[in-house]
Amino acid sequence: MFYYKLTTILLIVLLVLCRNCRSFRSDYNNGSVRVNKCCEPNEILVDLRCANANESNQEVWSPIFTGFDGKANAQVPGFWFAVGIPQCSQKQMWPIYYYPTSRDRLALLPDGRLRHYIQNSDDDDNAAFDSDVEKSEETMLYDYAQGQYCMDRAVATKGITYPSEFAMVCSPEKESNWKDTDFLLRKVVNPVCHGISITILLVVGICYFVVPSLRDLVGNIITTITCCLIVGQVANLMRIFTEFRNHFNFLILDILAEVSVMATFFWLSSLGYFIWKTFRQRNVFLRVTDGKKYCWYSFYAWGSTLCMASLGTFAHLFLDINIPKKNSLVDEHETIGVLCLLVFFVTNCIVIGLSIYFYVSTQNYLSNRLNASYGRIHHKLKSNFIMFALLLILLTVSYVLTLISWIEYEGMFYINLAISAIQAPLVLYICVLRQKHVTYLLQKACCSKQPLSGADWGDEMTYINTAH
Repeated sequence: MFYYKLTTILLIVLLVLCRNCRSFRSDYNNGSVRVNKCCEPNEILVDLRCANANESNQEVWSPIFTGFDGKANAQVPGFWFAVGIPQCSQKQMWPIYYYPTSRDRLALLPDGRLRHYIQNSDDDDNAAFDSDVEKSEETMLYDYAQGQYCMDRAVATKGITYPSEFAMVCSPEKESNWKDTDFLLRKVVNPVCHGISITILLVVGICYFVVPSLRDLVGNIITTITCCLIVGQVANLMRIFTEFRNHFNFLILDILAEVSVMATFFWLSSLGYFIWKTFRQRNVFLRVTDGKKYCWYSFYAWGSTLCMASLGTFAHLFLDINIPKKNSLVDEHETIGVLCLLVFFVTNCIVIGLSIYFYVSTQNYLSNRLNASYGRIHHKLKSNFIMFALLLILLTVSYVLTLISWIEYEGMFYINLAISAIQAPLVLYICVLRQKHVTYLLQKACCSKQPLSGADWGDEMTYINTAH
């Protein structure tokens, strides 16, 4: 069995080597130039899909080489086509159109590389092909190696209907400019803010998870909310470095970020419902852990999140696209579509409205009982209600500002940066620093030599037992 597998592997390696050797002889021994073509030799691109040239009444594409000095119609010994789209791995693929009035110009060099010129709008149309073009500061150029591009003739049935030269290229590696303020904010400050936010949210989750007296239903919900926020921060952090992701990662990261926000609001509504319901009960007794209730709330929150996430993904994959994209060179599943975003947006609005109802109803109930006397448990529940109200305001404002930051304007990015910088510290203040019983238990856990044994009595009884 071992020799059979070894023989199979050797045959596969031999076939690959023979194929490479044949390409090597065809490319170098005969002196021909390799040209990367997107479609078959008798096909062209019609609406970004390969189609027979005779059916579209167009001529097949034939490469025209440009010399290194910028002169057109350079002579080469011969050429051969390598058919297929470029293998960009984790890089993005970008389409480039070259027609008479475009600012983009494509030049196929005699060695098979593709040179892309980007002209200033004030430049002359033929300035990109001058011999001293590389010395021009107003014209940018980039050379794509073989295998990093494909060229063909492109025809569109809508918009610009006359034929144009088309190239699908792998995105070039952008040079880091450490003196550019915008680069520093996007690639340095923004990731640092996300990293600090993740650390702060981890601290909040650990505080409510480690101290036994805080592992009641409210504490478990707060821990779950911080986990959802952490997932959203991680997804946004990964979306910053666009050069390390492909088209499939666009969809996964965007859906993960939106689903984490939706799950956060579902769990926040669970906290509001628990407080709203508990205030209306005659006998209120808070247990340290209430696993059964947490399971019911988990079934509501995670089940609703899963259903709406599945509905949004289904809407993106099957309802957002009217025309099948078979043989299309441009992947239109880079980001989630408008219909998917609309599903998530409507869901979040409904859940936020439900949380606002719980807040208003509970506030009216407390306003009608201003003169009523409360025990320590009721005071803690009222403190949890204030924490719920502050979290609702913070997360709702953050979500609205995030929606505003989607506007295609350069200044909107700084809104998103501000959200990632201040949201987690405010969560720390609301859930830990502002809660006196939480800071007391943390001080007792950190400063006391004896471990806390409040799992059986709750933090109220622990406080009474150790109070001066």
